[in-house]
Amino acid sequence: MQTTELDPGLTQALAAARKPGLTLVIANKNYSSWSMRPWVAMTAFGIPFQEVRILLGQDDTGGKIAEYSACGRVPVLLAGDMTIWDSLAICEYLAEQFQEKHLWPQDVAARAMARSICAEMHSGFTGLRGSMTMNIRARLPGKGRNTGSQADIGRISEIWEECLSRFGHHQFLFGEFSLADAYFAPVVMRFQTYGVTLAPALNAYCERVLAHPAVARWVEEALAETESVPRFDVVPD
Repeated sequence: MQTTELDPGLTQALAAARKPGLTLVIANKNYSSWSMRPWVAMTAFGIPFQEVRILLGQDDTGGKIAEYSACGRVPVLLAGDMTIWDSLAICEYLAEQFQEKHLWPQDVAARAMARSICAEMHSGFTGLRGSMTMNIRARLPGKGRNTGSQADIGRISEIWEECLSRFGHHQFLFGEFSLADAYFAPVVMRFQTYGVTLAPALNAYCERVLAHPAVARWVEEALAETESVPRFDVVPD
């Protein structure tokens, strides 16, 4: 029996057509670092999705989030009849479903490193998170410095230096923009807000992240938001 091979472009189009429509539920772009990660990833890699934004700090915030998330947190990705919560789980799902887009680095060693640093970002850096919350509209140079946040800044600098020198060729962390860059994009925002001084090569990396179209679009939309959540605007000295 003779078989006919489909054109690769048609194969990809048919595969895309079979994938469920995606809806990403997020919080305020100005404050929500966890929401920023999958949103930037999906935008950067051209993965179409609908956006639902739930404002933080409102009387009905908890109820609205509960409509989408059993854990009471965002982001949440709705994919057909599936609900995927937690930013790392969302990113791993996207990488599996859109393998042709290479969200993770293709090199085995680079991919292992990328997953490791994203997991470290996901579970660690509590000093930075607690003292230097994401607030894109604010400029708070020198604020939020303490032993914990300074240690986290040092560790993040080490990670970036190693990735850029070993894999990144002084572009993004692994050369091409990847999930690792999307995962550290909120850190770049924090460093800008709090005026963190970095080595020249790391400053240059931050500038490249800020200039990426997906990140720039998130920032533009964050700056256009008018809602304010006082508990996120108060930063300890």
